[in-house]
Amino acid sequence: MAMYEIYFSPTGGTKKVAEIIGSAWACEAEMVDLMNQALQPEQYAFSADDICIVAVPSFGGRVPVTAVERLKKMAGNRARAVLVAVYGNREFEDTLMELKDVLSEAGFRCLAAAAAVAEHSIIRKFGAGRPDEEDCRELKEFSERIKRHLEENGDGEVSVPGGHPYREYHGVPMKPKADKDCIKCGKCAAECPVQAIPKDNPSSLDKERCISCMHCIAICPEQARHNDKVVLFAAEQKMKKACSGRKANTLYL
Repeated sequence: MAMYEIYFSPTGGTKKVAEIIGSAWACEAEMVDLMNQALQPEQYAFSADDICIVAVPSFGGRVPVTAVERLKKMAGNRARAVLVAVYGNREFEDTLMELKDVLSEAGFRCLAAAAAVAEHSIIRKFGAGRPDEEDCRELKEFSERIKRHLEENGDGEVSVPGGHPYREYHGVPMKPKADKDCIKCGKCAAECPVQAIPKDNPSSLDKERCISCMHCIAICPEQARHNDKVVLFAAEQKMKKACSGRKANTLYL
């Protein structure tokens, strides 16, 4: 048996949740970063004994299209999959349903799932500090329950919320821009999952390619990339009601 943590984590929250969900297993997990430009997903062929924690953020209630494209190229070969949707204290709508469909089509057995809250990738005040200590305790409990479930129910397909057709998602209008503090170090260009930042001119941006994942903002050593403040404020006001209160982590077995 081999253990894999497969994640698409632009701002770090999804990776953290994946690591907690995988904590119940004593074996060391191989990390598969779906953000990696150099990743060759078609080279991943799993076996029926393998356990794959597959974690993605919810982008408008959907799985990020880049993650979908890369997961579809993997060969599940009946590997046991634990689905994880991470959302920014709003909702995750069809994310788990879409993830299950993608993985099932790729040959995985989808046996357990969880939805967990992390800081919103664009408006960080929503879900600020999450996953926090309380979340970590709860997610570790989820991890132990998932491990027992997989040991006792090897072929029980998990039922997850969501519907068909999936919720429509056309992206968001926020595209990070570089300011005068940009030193053109190229870190953002090297790590952009869709190569929307030219390596020969990292202070610019291809808005058509950009998926607004906010990875470039999260990793900039000079904090020189930002969203338009007016657009950001408008989005915050629009989402304020939907993102209020403390949303729950949910386990599906």
